[in-house]
Amino acid sequence: MLLFLLQSDWDFLRPEKLLGLQVLERTPAALTLIYLLAFSGIVVLLFAAFAGNFRRPRLAFETGLPKEVRRRLSSTATNRSLRIWQLVFFVLAFGVYGFHVYWVYFADENNEQFQALSYKDLRYRRTTAASLRGWMLDRTGKLERALAYYEMDEDGEVVRGYSLPVAMAHLLGTERGTPGLERTLYRKKADPMPESWATFWTIRQPEDSERDVAVTIDRDLQDYVAKQLEGKSGAIVVLNPQNGEVLAIYSNPSFNVNEADSLNDWLELEGNKREKPLLNRATREYYVPGSTFKTFTMISAFRNGQQNSVFTARPEGFVPFRGSRPILDANGGCEPPYGCRPLPITLAYEASSNQYFAQLAVSLGRERIAETARALGIQPVATPADAVTAPFFPEIWNTSDPSIASALAPQRSTIVTGKDISAYDIGLEGMGQGYAGQMTPLQMALIASAAANTEGLLMKPKIELEQPPEAFAKVLSPAQAAQVRQIMGLVTEGPGGTGSRVFARVRAAGIRTGGKTGTAEKKAPVYDKQTGKLRTVTKKRRNEAGEMVEYQEPVMYERTDSWYLAIAPLEKPTLAIAVVVESGGYGATTAAPIAANIVLKAKELGLLKASSRGGRQR
Repeated sequence: MLLFLLQSDWDFLRPEKLLGLQVLERTPAALTLIYLLAFSGIVVLLFAAFAGNFRRPRLAFETGLPKEVRRRLSSTATNRSLRIWQLVFFVLAFGVYGFHVYWVYFADENNEQFQALSYKDLRYRRTTAASLRGWMLDRTGKLERALAYYEMDEDGEVVRGYSLPVAMAHLLGTERGTPGLERTLYRKKADPMPESWATFWTIRQPEDSERDVAVTIDRDLQDYVAKQLEGKSGAIVVLNPQNGEVLAIYSNPSFNVNEADSLNDWLELEGNKREKPLLNRATREYYVPGSTFKTFTMISAFRNGQQNSVFTARPEGFVPFRGSRPILDANGGCEPPYGCRPLPITLAYEASSNQYFAQLAVSLGRERIAETARALGIQPVATPADAVTAPFFPEIWNTSDPSIASALAPQRSTIVTGKDISAYDIGLEGMGQGYAGQMTPLQMALIASAAANTEGLLMKPKIELEQPPEAFAKVLSPAQAAQVRQIMGLVTEGPGGTGSRVFARVRAAGIRTGGKTGTAEKKAPVYDKQTGKLRTVTKKRRNEAGEMVEYQEPVMYERTDSWYLAIAPLEKPTLAIAVVVESGGYGATTAAPIAANIVLKAKELGLLKASSRGGRQR
């Protein structure tokens, strides 16, 4: 009867069975519990019987007999024999129990035969599966377009594979240093080996079949974006301004994530100070934004009712105060084609007039500039020293887990608005120079994104496809945002637009876009081409004791970075793009053609279609 009960399958009475769930481990768990319960009962009974022999009540005829006589009585001899057999049984029972303990706790590490057969154990298989990360799928959710997956290597081992090991390296991250998506997207709490009691009594849901995570990245666009920067240093960010989805983000030089596993390989990458392949330039490198920052100044003007301001460009330039150096346009005089004349904001933005936006910034003042900066995620600071010590900014990301936001956190962009800076400094900031030179490519993409959002919202960027959209701030009214987009459209469609010629092929494809070119000078250190080491020169200075001492100072050169911001399609943008190419020259020469290529590729991939996903304001 007992054998029948043990062999019967009573799972149909379990709640999980009635719910359509199945727990294959329940039967062996139940048998284990029965074994332990029965064995414990036998041990208790034997111990009680064994102890009881020493306190057995004496019979009447045994009372008063000498000790030697009692030892020879048959009952005493029989009890002594039973004690011996009890001891033998104890030894055997504990041997069986010890055997059980060995297989449970020690065989996994010491017994080769057990290890060879362990793959058949369901709980072992659960443990192994629990340690595997899910697949990382691109925005299509198709397995054949997975970004991270598992495959069999030549030795038959299951290994992690990547379809874009270089193009996705900074997003995926490494097992050392700053974590990436690989170490933060998959944070399943370990419950791989429940005890028999929990297995038997707990109603367990089936193993999660949706542990694979779809991200917002489009694999083909990401690959294409990476190819645009081959042989160049810089970064590209592509967002959907309506919901914050990151469609592509890339920094070059990059590295192969498969070649950063060992400590030596990682240290070699870390030690490459010339190319800095581990640095994600898209989120953690500061750049001078140049004229692309005029988009920020224009947004600030609309927020403060100064979008109708008219300022005059003069041959001698704009002089913020008596004795100040003049602020000139790029050609040293007045920007063509409109020349030296009173300019409205539309023509000034189209022709990229430095004089106009310098005067506009001075008119706005430090407080209004600081207020606009906060709305766009830029931190206004009091002094230049504060500008270079800003913390990371995980709060800008829209994620399901703070660890993901921390892994992707950009260096926060800053702008100096303290009372000690002059009108000349504020004028330089208005045109994207001077103390506005602490911008990341992601931040510049966010500025373009705020103008491109039809509701005037700055959407938090997000990387998880299923994460609901969320707004960071209300930047413009819908009407103001529409006006800003139309002005940005003059750059690619107006007669004096700095991006008009480059985007002619985009217009020919039936796509209306808006944008802004930028050219920025920045001091950068010189590295030896042969050794890759920083070049320095020896200089002298007096120390605290007044003695002349030598020191090494880096050799610097002035490079010209090429910038372009783009939004497309102009009517309801689904793309907000920021491109920066170090030492790329004029914005219209290098960065703008790259942005045009990306727009055309996005159209080919169907990414210019309007999204139905909305957003909620913080």
